[in-house]
Amino acid sequence: MSKRRVVVTGMGVVAPNGHGLKNFSQALRQGQSGLRHLPELEQLKFGCQVAGVPQNIDEIKTSYFSPDELLAMNTAMTFACIAGVDAWKDAGLDLPQFGSDHVHEDTGAIVGTGIGGVDTLAEKVIPQTSQGQVRRLGSTIIEQIMASSVSARFGGLFALGNQVTTNSSACSTGTEALIMGVQRIRDGLADRMMVGGAEGAHPYIWAGFDAMRVLNRNSNDKPTAASRPLSATAKGFIPGSGGGVLVVEALETAQARGARIYAEVLGSALNCGGMRRGGSMTAPSPYSVRRCIRDAMMDAGIQSEELDYINGHLTATGADPLEVGNWLSALELPAERFPVINSTKSMIGHALGAAGAVECIATILQMHEGFIHPSLNSEDLHPDIEKIAGSIPHEALNKAIQVAAKSSFGFGDVNSCVVFRKWAG
Repeated sequence: MSKRRVVVTGMGVVAPNGHGLKNFSQALRQGQSGLRHLPELEQLKFGCQVAGVPQNIDEIKTSYFSPDELLAMNTAMTFACIAGVDAWKDAGLDLPQFGSDHVHEDTGAIVGTGIGGVDTLAEKVIPQTSQGQVRRLGSTIIEQIMASSVSARFGGLFALGNQVTTNSSACSTGTEALIMGVQRIRDGLADRMMVGGAEGAHPYIWAGFDAMRVLNRNSNDKPTAASRPLSATAKGFIPGSGGGVLVVEALETAQARGARIYAEVLGSALNCGGMRRGGSMTAPSPYSVRRCIRDAMMDAGIQSEELDYINGHLTATGADPLEVGNWLSALELPAERFPVINSTKSMIGHALGAAGAVECIATILQMHEGFIHPSLNSEDLHPDIEKIAGSIPHEALNKAIQVAAKSSFGFGDVNSCVVFRKWAG
């Protein structure tokens, strides 16, 4: 029995440089950075005082949810749920009525997070518990700190009756969620899945990375120049936050209801390097990265020459030249025939558990609208990347994309890669 084809029918995004598909797409096309200097990080003596935080969320969220609903939602949940509502509506689906008993038994959700509710733990649970004020925590505290907070909220918002769960695989989380949801549909276990990731905006979420000295401390006075993927002067990543949610569904289900289709998910792969062959807790094994790329291409049934565009993981660390080298090796293409590649993180920073989902949406928007966004701050390419200089855009390009790949690599030596094809009807 052949596996079912899976397509993307809806998307929603909350990013540091724009909320909603229209605003996000425009920001990408214009090379608009969402990175800002945060005085709070300076006051807390962070080495890196720049971050990517979605703007005007306090105003936006009140048009989506009631005050009572918002009391039980931390920032990660808020970002996820706004993106989820937008994705659901974008897919042409009606929001369920809370008074109705109808449950979408054919629809589920896999929406992940990397850090989860650590901000809620630090701000509320720990100090109030330590002060003997447990009763003041309130009845909604558990739903804000449990690992499955982001997906659990989806179950009620959208009356989902299929699998509803949260995954967590560090920086690979958002892409992994999409792949897991697609697999469930391919295997006939669901007709539709909401997939993606979210990460809150808070110093408690970013502090550990600052302590590791993996964040860029050299551009606090130049925030829009702080995230420098592919660059010789890259000094570490910039923390980001936000949410991205996609609606994926079986092709026959989408066509039966006359849904607008953005793209088909041609193939994908997930693996772990086992922290061997050059891999570690913080560094991906080159062997396993190449295997993940090749397996995704094989699952998609395409040849390297057919790949038009790569949205890289590309964090602005020393791993960038290694990532490009792994792509070159996996695709077995000469440098002059390497696909166009860029880094969405150059505009929004590294949104951790949300990164893969937001960047999958960026990939599909570029494919759907026929453009490539610039990779900011990469004019001074790393010497090991110079060989593919002609594949790195420094300004927006109008370009038809038929086949695109999105890769994500995370702490724990975990890898994910997904291949999309533009829907032509």
